Amino acid sequence: MAQLIVHRGDTVRRFSFIAPTALADVLAEVGLNALHPCGGRGVCGKCAVELRGKVSAPNVQERKLGKRLSCQAVLLGDAEVFLPNNDALEQIETAKQTDITPEAPLPGKYALVADIGTTTLAVQLYRIGSGTLLAEATERNPQTAVAADVMGRISAALHGQQQRLREMILGALETLLRQCCAQAQLAEKDVETLVLTGNTTMLYLLTGRNPTSLSRAPFQADTLFGETAEILGRQALLPPCMNAFVGADITCAVLASRMCDVNRTALLCDIGTNGELALWHNGTLFVTSTAAGPAFEGAGISCGCGSVGGAIDRVWAENGVVRLHTIANAAPIGLCGSGLIDAVAVYLALGQIAPSGAVAPGGLSLCETVRLLPQDIRAVQLAKAAIAAGIDVLLQKAAVAPQEIEAVYIAGGFGSHLHLQSAADIGLLPTELLGRMRVIGNAALSGAVELLLSGPRRTRAAQIAAYAQHVTLSGDPLFNERYIEHMFLGDEEE
Repeated sequence: MAQLIVHRGDTVRRFSFIAPTALADVLAEVGLNALHPCGGRGVCGKCAVELRGKVSAPNVQERKLGKRLSCQAVLLGDAEVFLPNNDALEQIETAKQTDITPEAPLPGKYALVADIGTTTLAVQLYRIGSGTLLAEATERNPQTAVAADVMGRISAALHGQQQRLREMILGALETLLRQCCAQAQLAEKDVETLVLTGNTTMLYLLTGRNPTSLSRAPFQADTLFGETAEILGRQALLPPCMNAFVGADITCAVLASRMCDVNRTALLCDIGTNGELALWHNGTLFVTSTAAGPAFEGAGISCGCGSVGGAIDRVWAENGVVRLHTIANAAPIGLCGSGLIDAVAVYLALGQIAPSGAVAPGGLSLCETVRLLPQDIRAVQLAKAAIAAGIDVLLQKAAVAPQEIEAVYIAGGFGSHLHLQSAADIGLLPTELLGRMRVIGNAALSGAVELLLSGPRRTRAAQIAAYAQHVTLSGDPLFNERYIEHMFLGDEEE
């Protein structure tokens, strides 16, 4: 066995591995995966590290960038790697302290609650009896080193990587548990209870279930969870999913929003790599999902990055001059999701991007180090068209006009940082609903906390999942028609 010494800030850790192995794979398996906005293609340079020891020679991509990249370097034997310090890690949304008073909570004194997202992980540690938040931690989902989206991971699982994917997520959860216990000055053994929410695929991979049923028509999950299981040697509640592609995270988000607890028409949008939508109307919950792709997470974008220091997170124009804001006011290194949407909206308004998405061949320069290329704009068009067309179909199936919607809840990590006006300006969200939109943050995690602390809310979650009506978009002529229409940027086609 070879040894890898990992430095991050003042922390030094040692791991064993079998050489030769890709550096990214070793880091991912121990919960220390670097950011790979380009999907591991070695073109963005965001996973640059300092690397010593028995390692592969720099390849073409690394020589071109003048950096060693964790997604390209191969460990041939004992090695040492220096990772960026923690202050450069991505800012991932957690949940606010709950105002739920414990009523028939789950057993135990302490519990870890986790939202296992396709791209990110967010956990919180609670004292169950009082409902007190003690600690929280976040991390990129290490499975992104294998594939950026759920279908890619399903394919990987069916081609021999199922156990690896499971070990990745279990290792990351264990690391986050350890971090929370250190913050709260608790022994790890004192945490006896887990609540783990996520989309259906994430729960399949977490529990080691064969995802074949999710990979082919009619795409029906052979379990929708809503059960307990032993995870990390602890009793874990896995909330109920609604469908193969509308998971427990949306059940929890709907629960936390309270949208089904009042008699009004309401829409919930969880916008991310997987766009999930829920519409409550006249006592019926209509749900659907659409593959938006990773553009909103900054992945697959030429200068894309996560919400790290130096990421451009806001773009606006003053008297025709484009202005930028970066996270931590650091030198700009790339565009995160909110900055990307802002940039497209601003240049659209300035007439430098046509409604068709057309732009000068060389793209647009936001600053010396960051450009918006034609393929980036097309990625935004594809992602926003999927979400907007999904909303149209959901409203049509429920026979609801946009003006009938009384409340719109924007959930998820990306939604927490999204500038709603920009989203409306490019046609991602309906302009007429702007005044009714409310950002509710990581509602999946908030809902999972409710399940931990309240027996009545667990009953309500089961009811919500049971009576949800799934709307299938695949092969729907209206979806295909609206998708093409929504490829245009702005409110009107030109």
